Amino acid sequence: MTLRPGSLTFLIIAITAFGAPDLVFAQSSPRQVNVYVDSVMAADTNEGTDPRLGPMDQKLRGLFGFSTYSLIGHNEGETDCGKMIAFELPGGKILHVQPRAIDGDMIAMEIVLFDGTRPMMTTDLKLKNNGTLIVGGPRYEQGMMIISIGASTGAMHPMQAQAASTPAEANR
Repeated sequence: MTLRPGSLTFLIIAITAFGAPDLVFAQSSPRQVNVYVDSVMAADTNEGTDPRLGPMDQKLRGLFGFSTYSLIGHNEGETDCGKMIAFELPGGKILHVQPRAIDGDMIAMEIVLFDGTRPMMTTDLKLKNNGTLIVGGPRYEQGMMIISIGASTGAMHPMQAQAASTPAEANR
């Protein structure tokens, strides 16, 4: 192969404009996202709130109005942006969470909830770093299952971050 004087210049411009694939990936490591999933059973049995739910108590009561909230499952995991992580939930439900991008203090994610192999819910959203999404449903005889999905780029669990930022609420 012979190179003409202008062809080498084009190659350098192409590498500068589009990057060398190996060099670009070596310079920027994937961002890790911690994902936290709490499964809560809500019912009207007048048994109060499970103390492990701590700062979520007021939010749950404000959103759903049940008299009893019990933590029935807690899952957490870590994944890279672009990689999906799966969680098994009570009642044969499966939750897929795929962080797509981190933009400043926001984490873009795709969430898919399955009942066995059948998708029940699919959504794309942006969640604030250390934020929590609360999803109500499905309904059961005495109430409903509530799923709390949190994500962070640091080591702090979103419920712990909320408690740290609002100590007055944690003492209620």
